[in-house]
Amino acid sequence: MSRKAEVVRNTKETQIRIAVDLDGTGASEISTGIGFFDHMLESFARHGGIDLKVETRGDLHIDMHHTVEDTGIVLGQAIKEAIPGFKGIRRFGHAYIPMDETLSRCAIDLSNRPYLIWNVEFRTPKVGDMDTELFKEFHHAFAMNCGACVHLDLLRGANSHHIAESGFKALARALRHAVEVDPKTLGAAPSTKGML
Repeated sequence: MSRKAEVVRNTKETQIRIAVDLDGTGASEISTGIGFFDHMLESFARHGGIDLKVETRGDLHIDMHHTVEDTGIVLGQAIKEAIPGFKGIRRFGHAYIPMDETLSRCAIDLSNRPYLIWNVEFRTPKVGDMDTELFKEFHHAFAMNCGACVHLDLLRGANSHHIAESGFKALARALRHAVEVDPKTLGAAPSTKGML
């Protein structure tokens, strides 16, 4: 069974094409026009074991908000589309990611009941040229459009680069577990409701 999807979204603010292969090797081709964001998405692909292609053109002459948020929207939609009805998967995943002084934890439920608990604080307003407040915007957009309940907690940390990167890696590793095929489901949705 192919677990691939491609989603295109064009608005007056952004033009985005994202392709995912959930059974890939973590290969990525990322182009958003934001260097640090590209780095985070490359890390997300590698640690999620997801082949990921992202082509985003946004209104960066205004700011980075639309580019980051809309990329989160389309990435969430693509992953959801790659697993129709969330059938046959483990559904839940979690990960702890240490990076030097930083430790992040992510738990995810692919439940089709989107929610984000964001317990992350940054010490600086920017990482490189990217506003740190945009990381919450990305994760919120991703969770809402993927149909995922995501809890992301910064347990400790000081360096904003490490905080951002450990969060992306934690989400990726948690997602990697959640989307794994679970033979015990016999291809059904992992829920007593019979559907998600």
